[in-house]
Parts: sequence; C-alpha cells; structure tokens
Amino acid sequence: MISDVSFPRVNGVSTSIATFRHSLAELGHESTLIAPAYPGAALDEPGLIRVPSRGVPRDPEDRLMSRRYIDRLGAGLATGGYDVVHVHTPFVAHYAGVALARRLGVPVVETYHTFFEEYLHHYVPVLPRALTRRLARRMSVSQCAAVDALVVPSRQMLARLHGYGIRGRAEVLPTGVDLVRFRGGDGGAFRRQHGIPAQRPVLVHISRVAHEKNIDFILHALVRVRAVLPEVLLVIAGEGPALAHLRQLTARLGLGANVLFVGYLNRATTLLDAYRAGDAFVFASRTETQGLVLLEALALGVPVVSTAVMGTADVLAGVQGALVAPDEVAGFAACVLRVLTQPKLRARLALAAPADAAAWSASAMATRLAALYRELATAAASRGYSSSPDTGVMDATCRLNGSE
Repeated sequence: MISDVSFPRVNGVSTSIATFRHSLAELGHESTLIAPAYPGAALDEPGLIRVPSRGVPRDPEDRLMSRRYIDRLGAGLATGGYDVVHVHTPFVAHYAGVALARRLGVPVVETYHTFFEEYLHHYVPVLPRALTRRLARRMSVSQCAAVDALVVPSRQMLARLHGYGIRGRAEVLPTGVDLVRFRGGDGGAFRRQHGIPAQRPVLVHISRVAHEKNIDFILHALVRVRAVLPEVLLVIAGEGPALAHLRQLTARLGLGANVLFVGYLNRATTLLDAYRAGDAFVFASRTETQGLVLLEALALGVPVVSTAVMGTADVLAGVQGALVAPDEVAGFAACVLRVLTQPKLRARLALAAPADAAAWSASAMATRLAALYRELATAAASRGYSSSPDTGVMDATCRLNGSE
C-alpha cells in the first residue's frame, strides 16, 4: 500500500488503512505500506516503509514524500511477489504508485477517501471556490480513469463520481470498525481527569479539526442548547488547521465555559474514555465519504446525533442508536436537547448502538476487500497483465494469502 498519510498522523484515511491492514493480517494476507516519515515517529516498523518527507505549506500536520526515494524502491519491491497495488491518496502516492504498478506489472486499486470537491477550497483560499471544484473534479476523473478498480466508502460518493462521468469498475466498500478494539472505555476517568462533574451534560465531537468538518455549525447549535441547559459542555478532541479559528469563534459566541478542546488522544486508551464520557456524540460534516467516528461512537454505546449528508447517510440508514438531525442549526439543537433531557430515550439509544455498529465489522469489510484483490489478480494473471502507461494508482502493495 502507498499513502500520503498514515499514523501517527491522525485522520480517517490513516484509520482506514490501519484497520484494513490489521484485519487483512488476521485473515492471513500480507501487506506492505509505503508512507511518509514523520518527525519523531519510529522508522523501523514491520511491514511499513517510511519515505523521507518535508512539510506541506499551510498544513503543518501533513508531509510531502520524496518521489525519487519511492522510485528507487521499485527494484526491491519487484521481488516481493505482490499481487495488487492499492492507492489511498491522490498526491505523491498516486503518481509514485502509478510508476510502481507499471514496474511490478500488477493491477491497481484506488480508494476514493476524500470528497475533494468540497475540500480543496479550504486549502487554496486564493482561488475561487467554483474553480477549485472544477479542478478537483478534473483531477478525480483523470486519476480514476487510471485504475483497474475503485473502492468507494459510500453509495453517495459513488453517485457523485458517476456525476463526474466516471464509469469504471467501482465497489462500495466502507471501512469497518474493529469491534474488539472499540469496547470498554472509562468515561468517569475522563471526566475526573478534566474536572467535569459526573452529572454535567456532555457532548463529544471527535475528528480532525478542519474547516470541512463543519464544527462551526455545532458551535452555533450549542448556543441554542446552552439556552436550555446552561451547564452543557462540548468536548472537541482532535487537532488541525481550523483550531485557531474555532477557539476564536468559541470566544465570540460566549461559549468559553461550555467548550473544552483536548487535542489528540491515544486511540487505545483516552480516546475511548472521551467517547464514553459523552451523553451524546455530535457530528455535522457535509463532506464525509463515510464517517468512521459515528461507527466508533455507536460501537461504544454512545448515542449519536448527526446530520445525514454524503457518507454519513449510509452509516445512519436504519440505525437505532442515533437521531438523524436536520442540516440546520435550530433543528440540530432540538435533537441534541431531546437526547440530553430525556434519560429514557438516551438509554434506549445507548442500548441499541452497539448492534448498529456490529453490521460494519472490520473483519467483514476486509474479507470483501481481499475478494476484490483476488479477483483482480486472477483476471490479470489469466490475460498476462502488465500495467499500461495509463494504469496505476496505489496506496498499498498486498500479497494475498495463498498466492503464488
């Protein structure tokens, strides 16, 4: 696999890659991940090739990998017996993956993780939004045309891609949630650590703190919630380029005593505690291709209040552990207040939530991904596949269990 992001950089793509690799390994399949080196991160990790990288302007969390270094890896990887190349991101990883796929002579899969049409303008604000949308669509069409198959996390995202004119093979295959990992958690410990009284109503939001996550919307809804419940507290876990803006907005709205920013948390310990500390998990992104955090909250038995836009509509379809809120401030606040002020409703949602998450198990999704890899590899072998100049996007090189 090859990706422009991976842990310790925390976001949905990193989570998806780690979840699939872990589940594929449990099924007996080997994978190698090519990803950036991050300052302070370990360089010697099994199955992970760290590529020298440098900072990205206007986005201090991300890194730009050395294309030359990746190209030099090709000779060594050619002896690895890989069956497929899987690309997860559209930057250096995409173009380096194209070249590597040609060299390895294997089919290429790409996961379309990010709704770039509604993402790019936040990072190139000097350009008109209409122009960045056109650029994002054009880039998507070009890159998707270069692969043997697309993996798309939701039906809504696939419909958008079809709207661009993309007609190649595509599989709707979301990232699953690791049900073993997302259990437990000590909400009381989190509250004690941060001096939050046991009876104080708490909302939790966990995501990359970026403009496209629409956290402004949640803060404006919080103003209305506070008018009814003056002690309400919103915990925001994560970091990102919108953090300074959100702190300023919190102050302007007079919410200083009602918002707690806690930064990144350890996914194995304090993150679980933070989820469990909430009476409800709140989410309102309009650009998600899936919305993994919703599944994580549900798996932990935390009631969810969320809008259902793009990928979150798939996650929330038919669930019993969530309230689907209107995509407007007053209606969203009203749903939040229902959960916070009605203990019986809150208990019913919490009881139903884990069963909702169980339908999205990581093992089931990895089994489907492995089947796609095997089908592509078998078809390629039967026709003497070699990557054409137009073929290639990859974020992962994967060896299938039992492959020659």
